[in-house]
Amino acid sequence: MPAQKSSARAAAPRSRKAQAALIENVDVSQALALLQQAASAAHRAGLARFGIPDTHALGVPMATIQAIGKRIGRQHALAPELWDSGVYEARLLVAFVADPARLSGAQMDRWCRDFDNWAVCDTLCFHLFDRTPHAWAKVQPWSRRRGEFEKRAAFALLAGLAVHDKQAPDEPFAEGLRLVEAAAADPRNFVKKAVSWALRAIGQRRAGLHAPAIALARRLAASEDAAERWVGKDALRDLTRPQVLQRVARR
Repeated sequence: MPAQKSSARAAAPRSRKAQAALIENVDVSQALALLQQAASAAHRAGLARFGIPDTHALGVPMATIQAIGKRIGRQHALAPELWDSGVYEARLLVAFVADPARLSGAQMDRWCRDFDNWAVCDTLCFHLFDRTPHAWAKVQPWSRRRGEFEKRAAFALLAGLAVHDKQAPDEPFAEGLRLVEAAAADPRNFVKKAVSWALRAIGQRRAGLHAPAIALARRLAASEDAAERWVGKDALRDLTRPQVLQRVARR
């Protein structure tokens, strides 16, 4: 046992600065090793509680994945190899090492077709896809996808754009509200939650979008369709909170 402790101490970084140092020219085996070193069996066992399959998971917390992503930086050639590994955490890491300026629309489509859980879908949409030049062009076609997580991607991406695309005018978000209304009757859990997310994000963007978002939420809340009612009520609870009203009034 003493020898093991000594070895672990010797292998540990000397300082936080060393630990945070950028790692250049990382290959996929090195990236997977970094993830494996940070893995926890307890964390992996808890994934199922959040509806995340653990078959190809290591058990690495999101904060640690983001920290590893910062150390690696944008090394775009690494991203497809991480994705093709099929490892859950490696696919999350893609969001932080792929270069949004170099990501093609075709690659976005391929990865979207592979989505099999909400966490990978949301992480790529909210930390990578919404920063690409192709983001707006994907929202409408993805909203017509049949797969639950592919369709979710449209609305997770729309929510990300509402938060991060500071220069966009109101018109594409008004179109986004029409897509929200068209998809609100989808009863699948991970679709309707993303539809509500997009509606809430658009409504919180600025005062000019808050009123139409509230109007849509009220229409949906009064619907005879159970999924539409859920989306409408969920959005209304958020969009009518005093903190939201104050924040929107300042924008």
